[in-house]
Amino acid sequence: MRPLIILWVGLALFLPVNRTPAAETLANSRTEFLKLLDRPRVELAPEVKPPAGTNGFRAVPFSFASEADVRVPGLLMKRGEATGRRPVVIVLHGTGANKESQLPLLHDLAKRGFLAVAIDGRHHGARTKAGIGSIEYHEAILNAWFGSKKLPFLYDTAWDVMRLVDYLGTRDDVDAARIGLIGFSKGGMEGYLAAAADPRIAVVVPCIGVQSFRWALDNESWRSRVDTFKPAIDAAAKDEGEVVNAAFVRRFYDRVAPGIYGQFDGPAMVPLIAPRPLLVINGDTDPRTPMPGVNECLTAARAAYRAADAEPKLQVILQPQTGHKVTVEARQAAIDWFEKWLRP
Repeated sequence: MRPLIILWVGLALFLPVNRTPAAETLANSRTEFLKLLDRPRVELAPEVKPPAGTNGFRAVPFSFASEADVRVPGLLMKRGEATGRRPVVIVLHGTGANKESQLPLLHDLAKRGFLAVAIDGRHHGARTKAGIGSIEYHEAILNAWFGSKKLPFLYDTAWDVMRLVDYLGTRDDVDAARIGLIGFSKGGMEGYLAAAADPRIAVVVPCIGVQSFRWALDNESWRSRVDTFKPAIDAAAKDEGEVVNAAFVRRFYDRVAPGIYGQFDGPAMVPLIAPRPLLVINGDTDPRTPMPGVNECLTAARAAYRAADAEPKLQVILQPQTGHKVTVEARQAAIDWFEKWLRP
């Protein structure tokens, strides 16, 4: 069993504070991100199906409208005997997965007394014809390159998460003051973006997602991240008669995720979670989240938590000799973190 390296943010892991965005810059990032995401807040029109009971748990399928033409399918897991308003943990999956892939974690959270909720991200799961995989996700990203008003790479699902929080607030079994979120890879990025924008998310655990897109582009470390949507960017480059290099990736990001390597990059957005409890989980050899870029995010977050007199609420788990995955030990630490701060 590999040990976890649990780092409090005062350690020498971090880069100099002159990389830290000013407080005014951070606040502006939130304002501008909310403007970018904003769209008409249609009626939620929730639909809840009868629960399925298994081994003392109840799984409740539901859906709601996040836009006029968009419904979000979800699954809520609870212990059969759970009563009253309970804390809830939102779980966001990675590229190519679906809400059902998170069932083991939903069960483990429900065992601890939480309500556990997973949704299908944009162009994933029940929101696709196949029900699994990432083909339609890549197609949607390519459509964004060609001028679609949708923003399927990270941003649209961040909006769906904010609307999910709206929906959870309408339920009589949810304590809306105790909402947590954990996300993995793509879901980790969507999670810290949504939490940075929406202070109703009280506790946040982004896993193998925190990163600096700018650092990766400046240091030729962007390829592993781009591989997660390779069919889309390859098709865009072919259409332009260009090769996929750092300059082209910047142009691609400017259309499909504007601001992702600038105003809405990790070092600008992660600090906005302060002073709420934040546990960052990354692998020390993860090529999709290179450590120098992670460190820039944590340097900025450290300053924000220090300014808020909330340093104990920021913790980092650096998984040793681990790439793009979450170890069993780190997963358990994440559940413990929610138990500590949300008190089921």
